Amino acid sequence: MKNNYNQKNKNRKIEKQNYEPKEERNYDDQVEGRNSVLELLESERDINKIFITKGEKHGSINKIIAMAKEKNIIIVEKDKRKMDEMAQNQNYQGVIAIVPPFEYCEIEDILENAKQKNEDPFVLILDGIEDPHNLGSIIRTAETAGVHGIIIPKRRAAAVNSTVNKTSAGAVEHMKIARVTNISDSIQKLKDEGLWICGTDINTDKYYYNQDLTGPIRNSDRK
Repeated sequence: MKNNYNQKNKNRKIEKQNYEPKEERNYDDQVEGRNSVLELLESERDINKIFITKGEKHGSINKIIAMAKEKNIIIVEKDKRKMDEMAQNQNYQGVIAIVPPFEYCEIEDILENAKQKNEDPFVLILDGIEDPHNLGSIIRTAETAGVHGIIIPKRRAAAVNSTVNKTSAGAVEHMKIARVTNISDSIQKLKDEGLWICGTDINTDKYYYNQDLTGPIRNSDRK
């Protein structure tokens, strides 16, 4: 009996070692900073809850509170120490919004966005952008430049998070972003849709504002 019991325990250990964890769960994300939270409130994105530092009821915080109440979003006041522990960025400006994970779109959604605006597609492809601050800055510039959507890779690149959102000054809430497995396949898909590619190089002696970029453009920044 003892030998059978030991053998069963041994089998259980082997099963445990061979166990493969399920795909990582998507936890809620945070949007921090007054401008970013205001942009979030003006977008159609869901907001689970907004945390505000106790005593921070001046300036744009009042506008955030008013808009949140209008949308029936829960507002929670916390003391500064707890807010500091909760914040992912140092300069969160006394406000943190809890939101569902960022929803990436498909390439087709980007093209449809341009079609609905009756404009030639303007798509930005970013490969190898690992710093979330750089990604946020690019998204902010792209949004003001009229880019219809951005394509980023799933591996070895920054994903959209609270740092990206804050650096983009909330522009990420108005930008369609597709996260793809293979950049080359995505380029080919866009070529099949009639888009032309315009590559960028830091060492070039030509400048984009001297080039004719009319027509459907796919701008690829590959490293």
